[in-house]
Amino acid sequence: MKLYYDFHIHSCLSPCGDEDMTPNNIVNMALLSGLNAIALTDHNTCGNCPATAQVAAEAGLLFLPGMELCTAEEAHVVCLFPTVEAALAFEAVIAPTLPPIRNRADVFGEQVICNTLDEPIGTQDILLTTASSISVDAVPTLVRSFGGTAFPTHIDRPSYSVTAALGDLPPLGFEAVELTATADVDTMRARYREIGTKPLLLNSDAHRLEDIQEAGPWLELPALTPTAVIDALNGNFTVEWSRG
Repeated sequence: MKLYYDFHIHSCLSPCGDEDMTPNNIVNMALLSGLNAIALTDHNTCGNCPATAQVAAEAGLLFLPGMELCTAEEAHVVCLFPTVEAALAFEAVIAPTLPPIRNRADVFGEQVICNTLDEPIGTQDILLTTASSISVDAVPTLVRSFGGTAFPTHIDRPSYSVTAALGDLPPLGFEAVELTATADVDTMRARYREIGTKPLLLNSDAHRLEDIQEAGPWLELPALTPTAVIDALNGNFTVEWSRG
């Protein structure tokens, strides 16, 4: 079964996310784009996952709650989970590792938590774009302890990537990696041998509705479930994939 996905989407809870990135808007744009699976991955938080999960379920869209974790090295890693409960439990571990810097909405942007009607029900006071004290080498094992999977994001970028932080892609336990649409795949494979034959995910990193990607990249899975996605990205079976 082909899963047309976008596993890297930000909501209005990320301070850099547009105010229109609300649960219903994200789900409906994903459906209009022909996707059948998405993940919500705000910076260092899963706070808008509960509402988005409910909206997605009602719309028949496969949803994985997640987070884009900023590690101690300032490397971004997407963490995905099978359930909202697992994601929120992971967030409870991450929250104390963030520096206690209060958000300034006038400088960084609002950090808005929504309900299923897209109504604001609160804000996050701690700035979410800072680095946690969790080292990147600890992330794969930590995420798997919550039943999830993790992959380094936009490794072809010169900032906020594992490669920018470490100068290489060492064998840390990630079984998939994310490359942007502008990456030259052959060049990246030659430069970072750890990529090997791992799935090369293509996601939007959308901060605006119009940035959510059209159906193109896909994974061939035995079932369209969060568990199947996580098993595939954890390397539990060989998965067919295409960048579209």
